This record gives sequence, C-alpha cells and structure tokens, in this order.
Amino acid sequence: MTFAWLLLVLAIAAETAAALALRASKGFTRPWPAALALAAFGTAFYVISVALRTLPVSIAYPVWAGAGTACVAAIGVTVLGEDANWRKGLGVALVVAGIVALNLASAHAA
Repeated sequence: MTFAWLLLVLAIAAETAAALALRASKGFTRPWPAALALAAFGTAFYVISVALRTLPVSIAYPVWAGAGTACVAAIGVTVLGEDANWRKGLGVALVVAGIVALNLASAHAA
C-alpha cells in the first residue's frame, strides 16, 4: 500500500509539472513546453492508473486531482506572481479539507 501512495505522489508531481508546462507552452505555440506538457500528463495518467490497482478510486483520484490543484495554485501565487486573495486561499483550503475528510472517512471505514 505504501508504494501505491508513493506512486500517487509521483502522479501529483507529474500533473503539477504538466500544468506549468502547459502554461509555458503559450497555447501550444512553443514546442518544447508543449511536448513536456504532453509527456508529463501522459506520465501522470499512467502512474495514477498503476496506483489505482491498489488504492481505492474514491480516495486516490480526489487526492490526485485536489493535491495537484492546490500545488498549481500555490506555485502560481508564490513563484509566478499571480494574485493572492482570500477567495483563492479559501478555495485551496477547502480542497485540502476535502482531501483530509476523504482520507479520514476511508481510515474509519477500514
């Protein structure tokens, strides 16, 4: 089970890299970032599919999607200089709270 969680972390990292490369591709007008985005999205999908062999989809997919969203939002604000405001912070906090709630529900059911 631990290996599956490590794969999930790798899938989150690949999805985050893909989203950032997609932004850098400027609408697929820059070939190297576009290629990196496609490769990273492919990697993310493959790795999450392997993790789903062990992890329940009701936990793994929301963690993957939510953590990827939170990572991209945090990088957007801290590294890329995007606007930070309380609404964006609240949105990320709610995503993280949802992930925690799903994991607690899964642990309780087990």
